[in-house]
Amino acid sequence: MKSDLHRYLRAAREAMLWKLDGLSPYDARRPLTPTGTNLLGLVKHLAAMEVGYFADTFGRPFGERYGWMGDDAEPNADMWATADESREDVVGLYRRACAHADTTIEALEIDAPGVVPWWSEERRAVTLHQVLVHMIAETNRHAGHADIVRELIDRTAGLRPDNDNMPSVDWQAYHAKLERVAREARA
Repeated sequence: MKSDLHRYLRAAREAMLWKLDGLSPYDARRPLTPTGTNLLGLVKHLAAMEVGYFADTFGRPFGERYGWMGDDAEPNADMWATADESREDVVGLYRRACAHADTTIEALEIDAPGVVPWWSEERRAVTLHQVLVHMIAETNRHAGHADIVRELIDRTAGLRPDNDNMPSVDWQAYHAKLERVAREARA
């Protein structure tokens, strides 16, 4: 069971990083929703989540701390990269955070106890199993955001470069059809 969960988490991480491939520094940071969702920020956020859930929760210090991870950081500081934080910096941090998480996952039993200090008192006692499920959901949720943001940037869509998991259709005609249906439904 643990190996299955770990495999799904790794696949979600890979999908997340693929969304940055080939983008300019501007497009990697470009906010494309009213709340500022951007690809590099999503990766930075997930780095913080990997550290929080697999290092802090299980008392396995990561060894790196950043101002944007602290309680006194500005709101959403983990959701965007500053001009001084390169893609390589953020991706490198994410890879290190994931490697540390992988070490934790491999070292602990699936029912190993942990404590998520930022969760409510009645929910904060967890197991590695719960954290794995949570991080699979968290990473896939943000990978879904990344799918949409990347498609808005350059129409790149799909799961992975070797398997886009998309049907072969005329997307322009499909989009036009859906637009027609939406217009008909509002009448």
